Amino acid sequence: MIILIIWLTGLPGAGKTTIAYEMKRILESEGKTVNILDGDEVRKKISPDLGFSPEDRILHNKRVIEMAKKLSLEGVVLISLIAPYQKVRDHAREVLSPKFAEVFVKCPLEVCMKRDPKGLYARAVQGEIKNLTGYNDTYEEPANPELVLQTDKESLDESVGKVLSLVRN
Repeated sequence: MIILIIWLTGLPGAGKTTIAYEMKRILESEGKTVNILDGDEVRKKISPDLGFSPEDRILHNKRVIEMAKKLSLEGVVLISLIAPYQKVRDHAREVLSPKFAEVFVKCPLEVCMKRDPKGLYARAVQGEIKNLTGYNDTYEEPANPELVLQTDKESLDESVGKVLSLVRN
């Protein structure tokens, strides 16, 4: 079975989006159709009405699941989304299987805080952000992901290679 929907989950700054865009570049060079559902971009366009309460996060994630289901008919779907709750990722697995694989982009909080590509952690430390996932709000690590990437220990090429093996095999 070829996996067509890859859900990259992890803390902000762990490397989810970087991995997704590098995979897209490689897969498209091989002639595959690839769509990325980046949590921040989808939130701006599809869920601007939602905040960051647990209920709003769950609804946002369910919207992404439905979009992924439709887009998987066209080709590979790469989801770069924190998805902090295990029950939502389990729901994604139920709805999107057998095409679905959960990939935990694991990176220690301290490393994510140093990377801080969007300045989120700096704003959380200053008290400007009250519910930053993994810092002052819940992030439940995946219970049984198909793959765990350790982006603090492996290169981008190593991480991407591991995820590509899910799509190619």
